[in-house]
Amino acid sequence: MKKQRIRAAVLLAVFLLGAFLCLMIAGRIQHGFGTVEITEGYIEADDRDGKEIGQIRYKLYKPAGVSETNKAPGILLLHGYQNDHETCAAYSIELARRGYVVLAIDEYGHGLTTAGLRYRGYVNHKVTVNYGEDSEEAGTFKTTGGPVRYRIMMNFSNLSFFDPHYSADQDGNYLLDSSCGGCIAYRILADYPFVDNTKLGLSGHSMGTWSSWSVAAAYSGTEIEPKATVLQCGELFTDDAYDVQKYHFSNVLLLQAKWDEFSYFRDYEKNVTDELLKSDLRTNFLGTDAGNAKWDTTFGDFSDGSARRMELLYTNHRLTTHNKKGLAAAIDWFDAATGHTSAIAPEKQIAMAKEWLVFAAMLFVIAAMIPWMNLLLTVPFFKKVIQPLPSPYKAKTKGPWWKGAVITMLIAASTYPFMTQLGHGLLPLPENVFRMTVGNGFIAWYLLLILIMVVMTAVSRVRGKKKGTLQTWHDMGLAAAEKPDKISLGLCLRSAVLVLATVLLMYLCVVFSEAFFKLDLRFIWPFFKRFNGERLLQFMVYIPVFALFFILNNSKIMASARTHWTYEPGFKGFFQNWWRNAVMMAGGIFIIILLEYIPFFLGIGPGADLMFGSTFGGPFMSLLIVFFPQVLVFSVLGTIIYRKTGNVYTGAILIAVLASWVVTGGSSML
Repeated sequence: MKKQRIRAAVLLAVFLLGAFLCLMIAGRIQHGFGTVEITEGYIEADDRDGKEIGQIRYKLYKPAGVSETNKAPGILLLHGYQNDHETCAAYSIELARRGYVVLAIDEYGHGLTTAGLRYRGYVNHKVTVNYGEDSEEAGTFKTTGGPVRYRIMMNFSNLSFFDPHYSADQDGNYLLDSSCGGCIAYRILADYPFVDNTKLGLSGHSMGTWSSWSVAAAYSGTEIEPKATVLQCGELFTDDAYDVQKYHFSNVLLLQAKWDEFSYFRDYEKNVTDELLKSDLRTNFLGTDAGNAKWDTTFGDFSDGSARRMELLYTNHRLTTHNKKGLAAAIDWFDAATGHTSAIAPEKQIAMAKEWLVFAAMLFVIAAMIPWMNLLLTVPFFKKVIQPLPSPYKAKTKGPWWKGAVITMLIAASTYPFMTQLGHGLLPLPENVFRMTVGNGFIAWYLLLILIMVVMTAVSRVRGKKKGTLQTWHDMGLAAAEKPDKISLGLCLRSAVLVLATVLLMYLCVVFSEAFFKLDLRFIWPFFKRFNGERLLQFMVYIPVFALFFILNNSKIMASARTHWTYEPGFKGFFQNWWRNAVMMAGGIFIIILLEYIPFFLGIGPGADLMFGSTFGGPFMSLLIVFFPQVLVFSVLGTIIYRKTGNVYTGAILIAVLASWVVTGGSSML
């Protein structure tokens, strides 16, 4: 026992030291190795009537030497849906170390901004083409209803400076602020005494591109009009959508992802090809004709604001934010538009090193929870969590295991696209309680899978009684060994307390990282952030469903479907056990990834759009590249903990806490 404690303590120290070193170096990188000062804070936000609606979280990057007497150009950065200001880190770091003052914010409903997404506003109609190309006769201008969150999402590409035909409805609804707080932040940036407000620009990704259009429109024709706007996966619209006499846009660069999962960012076409260049929408944007339109070519003139360019990036939607070519093009674009001269070549970038280091730190901290849990398991109160593994005589053999695995994967794959999208927009949940939009998508999917697992368990038990092969609740990981035929709520509660004590270590690491390094634990996409009061309450709302799902899921996969490898000690036993669990946990997601991206890469189009329609493409398809590795990590944790404790509660509740934390910690909230 003493040796085990020492080994666990040493591993804990090594993992925490590894995380600390990674964060320390990542912190140095984001500070430009001492050339950039970073501060964080809040901006008070008011609506158009002057009513206080909350606070906007910001992160300010100020190059060394910049002052009231040595002003620098300023750039506002606006993130995409489900992201936060830290998703803009690549642009923030690279622009700041080249001499730009950079302000990155959490838009309405995201990150630690307290003003909800509802302050963006909505109307009771939508279009199914690019704005300005719609018509009621063609059926592309449609009346819509449903929950508020659904109508908000249906209006993401509808902007508050558009013609009232789009931006208002007959029921008295209207778009409040499609900049999602960007206009307020831009004014703050322009007013900094160390910023040259005659040399301002802005850039946004995805939802942030619509915010960028809105900011550029709001300050069009003013003394602080943006000199350049960079759209990272942006949507175009025709002059019919807004008042061209009132609004104009100076020097716009569009970064086009080749494999963008969102149909409106590829003009509702199946693929991004050279044919896209020939459309009236694209040629009008470039200011040329179909015969001359080209990718990666600048049209117009920076001096009069007419410069236009479309940079083709061989990446997907989410990775556009950190694409090296796109970032280099943006740096060049801002330099040309503002007259600023960057001393560092656009191609010499260090931001991805920061991302990989923070990713490594996150893995180190996750890994540290295992030896920390092992230490806690030596405490008498927690020792009772450890149960002997069920008898191996009911372990699955190769044939039955594969049959169960295939069924599990097919159920997950066939339900994911439909249930996540249903929950995301239309599931009738009370919106003042269930405020996480993507979280609602997972809630819907998990609830259906819970129902399926309960039915399958009931059927299995009926058959087991008839055949004399009935598994005990202990066999299923849900009961203590001394009372194998009775589900143990005491074991569940004790496991929950153990998990809370374990996760506390990780949460303290996140708080420490944000306080001392101004970094959370992520990789490009936000994963683990500290909670404010609202988000902690949302975590409490979602955790029961997440916990129930993972308890049943782990019971099916790790206990009921256990093989002889579950009992084999050492790394080989773990690995053989783990990959089987991983196949069952993540296999269905992997099937959807293949169905989505293989036809996309073959030039046919995204699989979800082809099979189910564009309604089922977009957010939850693009989430797959984030969700899949997340589930792989969960499968590692679940496997280790089940082999250690002999029950599914501990691992399942830990996974549920992490999954619910990811969903509620920084993503979109009404």
